[in-house]
Amino acid sequence: HQVSVGGKNVHLTQNEYRIVELLARQPGRVLTYDRLMREVWGPYSAGTDNKILRVNMANIRRKLEVNPAEPQYIQTEMGVGYRMTGEEEL
Repeated sequence: HQVSVGGKNVHLTQNEYRIVELLARQPGRVLTYDRLMREVWGPYSAGTDNKILRVNMANIRRKLEVNPAEPQYIQTEMGVGYRMTGEEEL
C-alpha cells in the first residue's frame, strides 16, 4: 500500500491509508462520518464521537496537502462527512 503526492511517497498509518482508500474509490462522492467510522474502526464505532476520525483526517491533510488549511484533495462536507475531489476538479 503506497500513496504518493508529486512523485514522493507519503507514509500513512494503517487507519489513515484505509480512510484515503475509501475516499479514493469513490471520488466526488460524500462518505458520511458514520460510514467512515464503521469501515475503519468497526461496526460498534458508528454513532460515536467522531473525534478520532477528525484527528486522523488532520494528520492525513498534513501529509498530503500543500496547505492543510485549504485542502485540495479531501473536502469536508460540514455535518455530513468527507469527499475526495474528483479528477476533473483538480
